[in-house]
Amino acid sequence: MGLEVAAHLDAIERSVSSPERDGRPARAITLARIFATTMEDLWKATTRAERIARWFLPVSGELRAGGHYQLEGNAGGVITACEERSHFALTWEFGGEVSWVDVRFSETSDGRARLTITHTAPHSEGWDEYGPGATGVGWELGLMGLSTHLERPEEPQLDEVAFAASPEGRALIARSSKQWAEAAIAAGTPHDAARAAAARTTTFYTGESAGPA
Repeated sequence: MGLEVAAHLDAIERSVSSPERDGRPARAITLARIFATTMEDLWKATTRAERIARWFLPVSGELRAGGHYQLEGNAGGVITACEERSHFALTWEFGGEVSWVDVRFSETSDGRARLTITHTAPHSEGWDEYGPGATGVGWELGLMGLSTHLERPEEPQLDEVAFAASPEGRALIARSSKQWAEAAIAAGTPHDAARAAAARTTTFYTGESAGPA
């Protein structure tokens, strides 16, 4: 595994929780990472359409509170909150399902910027089968692209499909899946169930069979 991939995995903080949303059982993942950039730069990179397209996906719509957004070939929804350089929240509507994303920004004591993402969805059979890694691995791939963009803005955008098929990509996905399993175990999921779900998540992303973590 390349040093950059290992460093990315080690930089992520992960947790899993079981809140209620609209009176229904839900499941939430939270991941956080500190970036070697300013709060202003991180805010612009995650809220300006021209910047988002350089590390994630092209996005259209009105990127403001109350506005609708659409990621090309992916989720769309409504921006439900937006406080500059502090917080934004949105609905994540895809495949006929609705979940909720909450993004918060803070500054470390040495002036770096910290990003915290919480993605909450109604409890489902999909969660029981794949666990938190189904969503968590996807966000980690996105944050790796964001990190590269912030550190080396002139570098071409990470091709997630090609990366996922590479030895380093498969290693990142497998290890990320395992670490999400550990977060699930810490939140009370039985060991065997969490590790079996992680193996299924790895197979889903890589197309390769994986034994339980």
